[in-house]
Amino acid sequence: MAKIRQWHSYIGLFIAPSVLLFALTGALQVFSLHEAHGDYEPLPLVEKLASVHKDQVFALGHHHAPAGPKPDAGKSGAPKPDADDDDDDDKTPPAKRMLKAFFLIVAVGLAVSTGFGLWMALKTTRRKPLAWGLLIAGTVIPVALLSL
Repeated sequence: MAKIRQWHSYIGLFIAPSVLLFALTGALQVFSLHEAHGDYEPLPLVEKLASVHKDQVFALGHHHAPAGPKPDAGKSGAPKPDADDDDDDDKTPPAKRMLKAFFLIVAVGLAVSTGFGLWMALKTTRRKPLAWGLLIAGTVIPVALLSL
């Protein structure tokens, strides 16, 4: 059992940076905070991190709405917004809002739990250089792969 706990710690240290990224960017995406809609324009960093989450690239994606009027605005053949468009919370069914709130709680819980796991793993391990090396590798490897 001690070996399993040790391996769990090492694996957790290595994947924790990605788990934190996915939990936090996923929380933003639940409420479409990575997409421009109405008068809201997401921060470029939020949009780029969402692109990492969804498309595995650190770049402004197709979620970035161009400034100015839409070219199809006013045309009769222009596509209509989806019925599921969440620009107006008054139109969102209560069950969907509750599910989004639940997923937000899950994402925050995952991030907090991962933070506690990191703290415990770094505090309790006897092989601190290995633990820090795994954490650093779990951070640097994805960043390096994104920059290729």
